[in-house]
Order: sequence, then structure tokens, then C-alpha cells
Amino acid sequence: MPAKLDAAPSAAPRRPRRWVHAILALAAVSLAASCVACSPVYVIKAGIAEMQILRTRQPIHRVVNDPTTSADTRAKLAWVLEARRFAGDELGIDVGESYTMFTQLDRDTLALVVSAAPKDQLGAVTWWFPIVGRVPYRGFFSEDDALDAAADLEAKGYDTYVRPTAAFSTLGWFNDPLLSTVLDTDDVEVVQTVLHELSHQHLFVPGHVDFNESFATFVGRVAAIQFFCTRAGGGPDTVRCQRAQARWRDFQRFSVFIDGLRNELEQLYYSRNASYDDKVRRREAIFAEALTRFEEEVQPTFEAFTFSGFVTTPLNNATLLARIRYYNRLPDFDALLARHEGSLPSVLAELRARVGVVEDPFELLPRSP
Repeated sequence: MPAKLDAAPSAAPRRPRRWVHAILALAAVSLAASCVACSPVYVIKAGIAEMQILRTRQPIHRVVNDPTTSADTRAKLAWVLEARRFAGDELGIDVGESYTMFTQLDRDTLALVVSAAPKDQLGAVTWWFPIVGRVPYRGFFSEDDALDAAADLEAKGYDTYVRPTAAFSTLGWFNDPLLSTVLDTDDVEVVQTVLHELSHQHLFVPGHVDFNESFATFVGRVAAIQFFCTRAGGGPDTVRCQRAQARWRDFQRFSVFIDGLRNELEQLYYSRNASYDDKVRRREAIFAEALTRFEEEVQPTFEAFTFSGFVTTPLNNATLLARIRYYNRLPDFDALLARHEGSLPSVLAELRARVGVVEDPFELLPRSP
């Protein structure tokens, strides 16, 4: 990787900083005013947090050229710029100006995401927001706010899950910066994270979070393989290429396991002969059996990941749905790729062209063998 970059990518003319702040503040207030089913206070807090992230960002080329920047950070930021060029030039994604900037956070986690589900069904509690529609989680930049929100949901009888997140996408509405939290991972994960988030700018179906996130998981993983295995200086025999391939295989194995567990639970939850208490009691046996099966049969097959969080995180409907969201039918996405003879740009073009003609975007996927 080059240690120094000569110039920044082309950018739109800059507005004075005070005008940028005024526009972002107005956007946050307007968003809150238009939000019927969500808390205006919550939206305003999120808008303020986003403003802080955008206000402290710096052009990546400036950070890379700064002699006080560590060699590791410099190298990973260079990978970020290469990944976004790859997404635009090779995959046909309109990357805009996303990930040309960098924000150094003063914490090791961007935000905490709170999700919830009834104890007797795999149906997420959802919140409605402008533009993106209904989503099955809320993000908080304050740990106290996240824990308070989870406690309120638990008091109402829901399963809950509070988890950290290190990256996000505004779907191209703003110039998304690369956050310092992303750099805590290795080169392969940095590249796949950028490609994952950029894929949301290419295709995002309002109200279909499971599809959006599983699609982005697929794109991020497969695009990272193609990036490291085909780029100049890379190749099929390189460590990064082989690591990216192994991780995609692991993700598909985990997807098969998660989809199987989901089907097993839905048979119980859809049963008309079982009461609420029966379902809650019997699901615990299913959870216990699944954990044993995972540790004894599934985990030993992994090549690069252990998915240890599945074992260490208490298993309930909310924590399971959080995994389904990112791992739903990944082998079927891979089958669609095979149908296109490995051409990821062709897959991206087909999905974007056809997603509007079906009620459920998962209908566009073939069933893998």
C-alpha cells in the first residue's frame, strides 16, 4: 500500500462551515417534525450526533499525508480509497463523495443499537422514520439512553438486544465519513465494511431491512473477494484473497444454521395448539439444543470466524432476529451470483432493475441446492 497520497478525489465546491451547520440543523429539525410514529427528541438527538460526526471529519488524503498519523491507520485509509474506487469503477455503484473523509471518534463504539421482539414470535418491534420507512431497531449515541430504552421494552414483556455498531450509511444523503471505529479490524474487514455500506447507496428497499442488510452482507463479502483476488498486487494465492474467500464460506455456513433455527422456531410459534406460556417454555429447549448443535457440529466447520458471540450472547428472539437480519439466505444470493457466472455487477444491475416489481425482494433469489 502507498504510504502517501498526492491529492484528494474530486469534490463539490465547499460551502462556508456555518452554512453546512445550519443546513444540517434544519434537516434534523425537519426530520423530527415529519416523524409521526417516532420521538422528535430521539430524532433531534440523532441529528445532533450526526452533525458532530460530520463537523469533525477530515479529508482522508490529509490524514494519510499527516506525519503524525500511524503507519497502520495510513495503510488502512489507503485501502478505503481503493475500495471506493473499486465500487465505482468495477461494480457500477454511484459512490458519490462517501468515504473520502475520516472522523476520529473519542470512543471505541459508534453507537448502540436497541432491538426487541415478542417472546412468542419472530416478529420485530419496529419504528417508523422518514425516508427509510419502518425499521426494527433504534440507534443511540448514549449508553444510558440505550439501556433505558431496552429496560422500557423489557418492562412491556419483550425480548431485547443491545449491541454496538461501528459503521453506518446515510444512503448518500450526506458525505459519509469513514469512522475510526472501523479501523479496529484487519484490512479485509475494512474493505468489506466500506463495500457493505456503499451497497446501500446502490440498492435500499424501504421497509425491508432483512433484505437490505443481507444483500449488503453478500455484496460486501463477495466484492471484497473480487477486490483482493483480482487487483494489481493481489491474486488468488495472496493471504488477503484467501482470507476473504474463507470468511464468505463461513458466513454462508452460519446462514444455513440460522435459517434452520428460524424455521424450527416458526413451527412452534405458528402452532395454534400451544399457549403463550407453552411457546415460551418450549422455545428454551429449542435454544438449548441449537447451542449444543452449533458448538458440536457447526462451529468446528468454520475456517476463519468462530461466531463466538452466538454462544456468549443470551439467545432470545431479539438476538436471533439481529442475526437473521444480516445472514438471511446468503447461499441463495451466492446462487444468484452463480447464475450470472460470477459477475457481481450483473447481479447488482438485475436486482436494482427488478426489485420494484415484487412485493418481497427475496422473491428475486433462486433457492440454492
